[in-house]
Amino acid sequence: MIPVQVLEIPLIEATNESLKGYGYLVDSYEHSDIEIVTWPKQGWREIEQGTGNEGGVTEGSFDTWWDGSILYGQNNAVQHNSEYEEEGGKYILGYSSHPDTLAENTKYTSPTEMYVWHVNYHPDGGQLFFPTKPGEFISHLALPGDDIAPEDFKAFYFDGTKGLYIHPNIWHDGVFPVQEKSSFMGRQGKVHARISVDLKKEFNTYIHFKTSI
Repeated sequence: MIPVQVLEIPLIEATNESLKGYGYLVDSYEHSDIEIVTWPKQGWREIEQGTGNEGGVTEGSFDTWWDGSILYGQNNAVQHNSEYEEEGGKYILGYSSHPDTLAENTKYTSPTEMYVWHVNYHPDGGQLFFPTKPGEFISHLALPGDDIAPEDFKAFYFDGTKGLYIHPNIWHDGVFPVQEKSSFMGRQGKVHARISVDLKKEFNTYIHFKTSI
C-alpha cells in the first residue's frame, strides 16, 4: 500500500483583502446576509423570475470539540443525511497529527498543526460562521471548480474577533479552532446541497497546515 501523502498549504492572515474571491470578514452576525443562488435551468427555457431561490436560510450553532487528537464538528443548522456523518450528526473535521499514526487515548493539548481529509462546497448559497466568544480558528478555502486539487487550497487564520462569510461554490470544510471546545453561530442556505471530496480516497493526500502565523 502506498503511504498517504501530506501536502502543507500556506497559512495566511485573514483580511478582507486576502479573502477576496473567497468571502469576507463579518463584524455583526445579526446584520449579515446570505447569498442564495437561483436554481440552474436545465435547458433553453428560463427559470421564472422570483422562483428557484425561495428556500431561504437556516440558522443554528456549529459546534467543535477536540477528543484527544481528533477534532469533531456538528452543524446544527441543517439536518444531515450524508455518509460522512457519524451517529448524532457529528463528523470528523481533522486531526492534530498524521491520521495514520494517531496515538490512542491522548488528552487534549493545543494543536500546533492540523491534517484535513475532506472538503466540500454549497452551490445553493453562502455560509456564515461567527464565534460566540473570541478564540483563534482557521479555515482552508479554495476557489470554485470541480477539478480541484489539494494544492489549490489556502488556510486562513482568524484571531476570533470577527466571523467568516464564505461565498457559494467556495471549497471549505467548516472552521478549525485550536481551543478544546468552541461554538459558532451559523447561517446558510436551507437547501444545503453539498459536493464533497474525500482527499485521502481521491488524491491519497492529506492537507496539512500550521495553527499559528
